[in-house]
Amino acid sequence: MTSEKQKMLAGELYLAADPELVEAYGRAQALLAAFNAIRGDEEASARPVLAQLVGFLGEGAVVRPTLRCDYGVNIAIGARTFINYDCILLDCNRIQIGEDVQIAPGVHIYTATHPLDAATRRSGLEAAMPVRIEDGVWLGGGTIVCPGVTIGTNTVVGAGSVVTKSLPANVLAAGNPCRIIRSL
Repeated sequence: MTSEKQKMLAGELYLAADPELVEAYGRAQALLAAFNAIRGDEEASARPVLAQLVGFLGEGAVVRPTLRCDYGVNIAIGARTFINYDCILLDCNRIQIGEDVQIAPGVHIYTATHPLDAATRRSGLEAAMPVRIEDGVWLGGGTIVCPGVTIGTNTVVGAGSVVTKSLPANVLAAGNPCRIIRSL
């Protein structure tokens, strides 16, 4: 039998109220409380807590508090990546952040989504689709990345953008919805 966690990670409808997921959520929230209580300039104290929270933390990666997520373990942060203050990473599915990525303050990355059918939505079922941010990407402040999106290598996304569709490598993109402005 397929667990709710397996369904969640497979992009299928699942119930977040499942005991295994509730326990994993509680673990993550305790670690987030500890991480977010650490001052932003105390990186040496923050890194061990962050390493317990996320699935992978690359060498030299820096994350500034506050951070919010659901489970943490579905997040991979590549080497030398910088995630600035007040970011939200809703990791009901995998969030893969490459190496040398710059994520500005207030960026939100969402994997969680909900059924369009109201009756299904009211039943408590939800879904999640993975997000991939490839190496060298820069996400400007307040950017929102929607479920299922991949942002290609070295792409720059302007502040305040809402990325609803995948972007190729080496472009400048901005807007709501986010559109390619030019090649880099």
